[in-house]
Amino acid sequence: MTSDTNQIEQPTEVPGAAPIGRRDRFVDDPRKKSVMLAMLLSVMPGLGQVYVGYYHLAFRNILVICGLIAILATGDLDDLEPVIGLFLAFFWLHNIVDAGRRASFYNQALAGIRPMELPEDVKAPQQVFGSLAGGVLLIVAGLTLFANTMFRIPLDWLAQWWPLALVGAGAWLIYADRRAKAAAAGADPTEL
Repeated sequence: MTSDTNQIEQPTEVPGAAPIGRRDRFVDDPRKKSVMLAMLLSVMPGLGQVYVGYYHLAFRNILVICGLIAILATGDLDDLEPVIGLFLAFFWLHNIVDAGRRASFYNQALAGIRPMELPEDVKAPQQVFGSLAGGVLLIVAGLTLFANTMFRIPLDWLAQWWPLALVGAGAWLIYADRRAKAAAAGADPTEL
């Protein structure tokens, strides 16, 4: 036998993975998400995804499940009720499993246990609205509802003016997109 065949190939460190012997730090990492808690929270649709940090997906899951329940509650689709009911059950189960899967992927990426290219919908959540825009939106909504409950100020105007909120959200998204593209191109984002 040659010396080449007698050597046992030692495992090499994978770029991006946690160094050997340093994985024990992951056990005490406060950012670690519990897979079982994520699945348990997803019994209420979307809460497991919120727990892991996928807010947009959680909102989408809530809308789908509530929409299907609303369709079933109308009672107008006698022939399609079994199909919609089965889809609702499947989607609800998918919501629970997906929350656990995302928590597991999150933990693996956090620990660097195995570097992998995550699917596009499983990548780390990104913040769409800045904290300033989200904060202002919550303050305005809170003050409006507070004025209604404490001072009996009617909210009838909301029925006519609510589309302006969509216009404002669209304008903010366009501004944020242009700002991100300008920052990526190296231009000064304040010159927009």
